[in-house]
Amino acid sequence: MKAKKIILLVDDDTDLVEANKELLQFEGFEVHVAYDGKTGLQKAREIRPNLMILDVMMAHDTEGFDISRDVRKIPELKNMAVIILTGIKDKKHLPFCFEPDEDWLPVKAVLEKPVPPKTLVAEVRKYLA
Repeated sequence: MKAKKIILLVDDDTDLVEANKELLQFEGFEVHVAYDGKTGLQKAREIRPNLMILDVMMAHDTEGFDISRDVRKIPELKNMAVIILTGIKDKKHLPFCFEPDEDWLPVKAVLEKPVPPKTLVAEVRKYLA
């Protein structure tokens, strides 16, 4: 029997976390949650997920960006895939989108909220293939 892929959702929006957790569990993934970056990083060290889906604006406006860089410094997590799921562009009225960058934003993808369920599942599957 094939082991389930493990996903860690890190977001302070409890309703969004619950909706995405149900969606991803329905798709056959094992899903864990954390509601802030510090707890998310701690939980990632404990459960060693295959993928982290990470919000940006939580305790402070750049928390998710900071956590994505912190993950790369932890040997047992440096190969974990990270997807940023954020509403920062709209909330801060930014005229640009964020893109993955090996040094500044070492993630697989940056998705702007709201993300259609099919798109989220497709992105998750792409990075867990």
